[in-house]
Parts: sequence; structure tokens; C-alpha cells
Amino acid sequence: MNKTTAYAITAVIVLIFGVFFIYPVAMTLAVAFQGEDGGITMDYILGVFQNPIYVEGLWNAFVMGVGSTLLALAIAFPLAIASHRWVFPGKKLLSILILAPLVLPPFVGAVGIKHILGVSGSLNAFLIDLGLMNASQPTDWLGEARLWGVIIMNALHLYPILYMNIAAALSHLDPAMEQAAQNLGCPPWRRLWKITLPLCMPGIFAGAAIVFIWSFTELGVPLVFDYTRVASVQVYDGIKDLSANPMPYALVGIMLIVSASVFAISKVVLGRSGLGTAPRPKTHASEAVLSTGKGWALSAAFMAVFFIACVPHLGVLFLSVSGDWYGTILPESLTMVHYNDALGHPLVVPSIKNSLIYASGSTLLDIVLGTAIAWVIVRSTIRGRVILDAVMMLPLAVPGLVLAFGYIAITQKGEPLHWLVGSANNPIYLLIAAYAVRRLPYVVRAAVAGLQQSNITLEEAARSLGATPMRTLKRIGIPLIGANLIAGGILAFAFAMLEVSDSLILAQQAEHYPITKAIYSLLSTLGTGHELASALGVWAMIFLGISIMGAFVILGKRGGSIFRM
Repeated sequence: MNKTTAYAITAVIVLIFGVFFIYPVAMTLAVAFQGEDGGITMDYILGVFQNPIYVEGLWNAFVMGVGSTLLALAIAFPLAIASHRWVFPGKKLLSILILAPLVLPPFVGAVGIKHILGVSGSLNAFLIDLGLMNASQPTDWLGEARLWGVIIMNALHLYPILYMNIAAALSHLDPAMEQAAQNLGCPPWRRLWKITLPLCMPGIFAGAAIVFIWSFTELGVPLVFDYTRVASVQVYDGIKDLSANPMPYALVGIMLIVSASVFAISKVVLGRSGLGTAPRPKTHASEAVLSTGKGWALSAAFMAVFFIACVPHLGVLFLSVSGDWYGTILPESLTMVHYNDALGHPLVVPSIKNSLIYASGSTLLDIVLGTAIAWVIVRSTIRGRVILDAVMMLPLAVPGLVLAFGYIAITQKGEPLHWLVGSANNPIYLLIAAYAVRRLPYVVRAAVAGLQQSNITLEEAARSLGATPMRTLKRIGIPLIGANLIAGGILAFAFAMLEVSDSLILAQQAEHYPITKAIYSLLSTLGTGHELASALGVWAMIFLGISIMGAFVILGKRGGSIFRM
């Protein structure tokens, strides 16, 4: 790629990225730090820390982020080490199954958990049947432990991200280092602590940063658990009075600063570390074959994690087919009527149609922009392409909650981009832009990986034979990275279909609801609202599960790189 073309593409990308990412984020900060006289002020930020309710919300959000990250790491690290070192029965299948939690948004899974752990839920019914609980005094497991419930739900949903990052880091370690330590008599636990753990720290921190930011700003699960003493819910409740109350913007600004700081630490301190880069890849010979007993024990451990992580999914599934499930371990009767009723509900079919429009538009943008960005990063020699690569990862550091508030700020009456919503307040362009910006890093990483692995001499040969740059791209370049683009596009589309924060905040009118906003709205419907929401959640779970598994089948072991910063 010649420099003129590379600079032109970079300029267009920077313009688009500036309008739909930098500008909304800057507007959020501007409202948070701008006083009534138009000057810079810290009054609103200080006001947040002077308000004990906001302080409690921020502290709970921080605990939620740290607790979810530590619990997810405690689950993911042993699984990644075991998968890296040993061969055991069903390893390939189990390595895929433990990614299952990604197929259901945690706030939908929270519906199933809430029913299982409720006063009249399955767990209490089971304990009463065993005589371990007094039927007249059932325990409310989520009563005063909603924060821990949110932490557990986040960890069970997000540990696959850490698992994939750690597994990818381990696969690039030089086995000679561990072998040398073993030959010198270093015991296994000391090798793990002194060699393996430090070498895979970049992968751990990259995954942990994503998990922390995701958990720190999680909105859906606290809403379902009725846990209002957390910053994300306080921000969501503040939408109703944004014109007269700048405090939600200040709260969002603080959350953005915390998230960006975590991102910067992961990139600067350990993200760029070259420690552990393998001069030769791990071979199958370095995987020890366990004895029959130990192998099946390890397989059972993987299955146990899979089962525990799928409890929310099972709760949603049983709730979607339950005829009567109150005070019993399992539904007393099964029915498919909720699926039919869901299709007849005025929110469901339009929400599916809306989500398809929003997700398709955003995915198309991601593929076009991601391919162009990757081409500049890998195939050009212009200065600043490394900076471009880093900037394109910034959406991973900015929570959807922050970006959604930014879009609200830039589309208020009197603002230059008010035309994006118009007089009808239609958020279609905002949601397409929000989904595209949030998932663009996945497509960029997939395209970059494909270009780095494709043979550039094929493109050079085509150019030397007279092929134009566009023809070379169409006939050589795109086919070579086609699988990567498909995989990245599938992930971008699947996650856009079930995006939570942007959907809950930007879609305020029923005719514009995407799937996740429709599910949340159904949860507040009297009667069979939870069952209808669960039926829609099961459809979403099946769709997202097929999409994610398809993407990782296409990418193979390179799939973990998509979730890296």
C-alpha cells in the first residue's frame, strides 16, 4: 500500500472515529466538568464524592469489578493451565463447552438465578424436601447478598474471556524455559509460580482489564436483582432528569476515568511486555498424557465448571417451558405456550426486526472499517500506524454506559448531531454507530491476525503483473483473510444483537426496542412476563451460541486474540 492511500484511509477513519467515539466521550466529560458559566469546574465531581449515596454506588461498583475479576481468574487460570499441560478424555469438546457462558447475556441468566434462589425457588424447595430448612421460614438467598449475586453472575459469564487470553498466552510460551527448570530439579508448583505465571502475566492482565471494565459498569444484572446501590444503576435512573441534573454525567465521567486508568495500566505496565514470547511454539509432545483415573478426574472438573456456569442458562430454559414452577425443585408441568405467546407479543417480533437492522448495519461498518484499518496497520509503512492500532482498541476501555451517555449528550436539541435522532427521537443511527464502535476492535484484531499470517508475496506478484490495488485486494487480499473477517464479523454481529447498556439507555420508545430492551421490559410485565422474557432469552441464547462457536471453529486457537487489548 502506497503512503498516499494509507494516509487517506487513515484520515477517513480518524474522522469517523472522532465523530462517533472521541466526540461523544468528550461531550460526556465536558458536561461533567463544565460549570454554569461555561468554565471548567470540579463542583460536580466533588459533589459526587460528597454525596454518600453516590460514594456507596462507586464503591460497590469497584467491589463488583474487582470481585468479579478475581473470581473469574480463580476459575479460568486452573482450566487454562490444565488444558495447556495435559491430555485428558474429551479435551477438545470440554474446551469448547466451558465457553458456553458467553452465549447468554448475564442479565438474562440473572432471571433464572433469581427464580432458583428466590424465597420460593428451587434451592429452598430442595432443602425443605431434605428437611434442612423450615418451610415456614425460607431463606432469601439474594436478600442481603445481591452484590455477591452480581459478582458471581459476572464471573460465571466472563471467565471465558480470561481463559482464552491465558490459553493464548500459554500457547506462545517457549517450552524450553519450563523444561530447563524441570531439569534443574524445580518442583511443579515452584515452576508455576516462578516461570509460568510471570510469563503469562500480559495475557492475564489483558483479559483481567476487560473483565474488570465490563463488571465495573455492568447494568443489566443489578437491574434484574433490584440492586440499586451501584453506580451503573444510579446513572441509569438519572436519565429521566438529565437536563436539570448534571450529576449523572459526573458519575459517568468518574467511571470513565477509572476504566481508562485500568486500560492504561494493562497496556503500559504489562501489555507491551515481550516476556515469554516463544522462539518456537508449544508442541503436542509437551502435553503430558494423564493416567486413566487422573484424566477422567480432570474431565469431571471441567464438566463441573461447565455445569455450574450453565445453571443460569438452565434456569432460563426451565422458566421458559414451565407451566407451574412455584415452590418446587423443577417445574410441575411443561409447556411451549410461552414461545407462542412471545411471538404474539407486540414487543417481541418488532424487537427482533430492530436488532437485525441495528446489528447488520453495525457489522457491515465494522467489516469495512476493520479491513481498512488492518490494511494500514499491517501493509503500510506510514508513521503512526502503531498509534492507530492502539487507538482502535480504546472502545474496549470505554464502557457502553459511558458511550451511550455521550450519544445522548451530542444529540440533545441545539447540538450539531441532533439530526441523528430527529424530531421522532429515532435511535437507529445512534445504535448502529454505538454497536459498531463497541465491536470494531474484534474485527480489527481478526483482520490484523489474518494479514499477519497471509503471504504478502502473493499480493506483490499480482501487483507486478499489472493488477490494480483494488483488484489485488478483491482477488487476493480479501480471500486470504476471508475466514478471519467472517469470524470477526460473526462475533461483532452476535454481540451487537444482544448488547445491553447501549440498548437500555438509547432505546426509550417501544417501537425502537432491540431484543435486550424488550427482554428487560417483559420482566416488568405482570403475569407471565418472566416466562416470556425467558423464552426470548432462549432464542437469543441459541443464536449467540451458534454464532460464537462458529466463529471459534473458524479461528481455532487464534480466537482468544480477538478478546485481547
